[in-house]
Amino acid sequence: QVQLVESGGGSVQAGGSLRLSCAASGLPVRLYSIGWFRQAPGNERELVACVPADGSTNYADSVKARFTISRDNAKNTLYLHMNSLKPDDTAMYYCAALEYGGACTYAGVTYWGQGTQVTVAS
Repeated sequence: QVQLVESGGGSVQAGGSLRLSCAASGLPVRLYSIGWFRQAPGNERELVACVPADGSTNYADSVKARFTISRDNAKNTLYLHMNSLKPDDTAMYYCAALEYGGACTYAGVTYWGQGTQVTVAS
């Protein structure tokens, strides 16, 4: 049974930092494309950052230079380091895995985590 369990969300002031973790079980993260999506109330779920199966990384323009995605194959865990947080970053953050690799797209997601809330106060 595949499980993606997120942790590390919380409430911070603007300019603060958080680190999200996604512990995967039932699938080897090194063989999947795996990434973070987020969804704010009233908005569609959007890609934040992704590590495709080839180990490269890509980011939404809105988070470039502020967020860093990384994958620890030994721990089978995905991370998202978030710096210089802004109120616009407030959302539920979801870990996602794509069985067939390639770019992280909403339609291509095979497994979702339950999400972790990030709230950034101005």
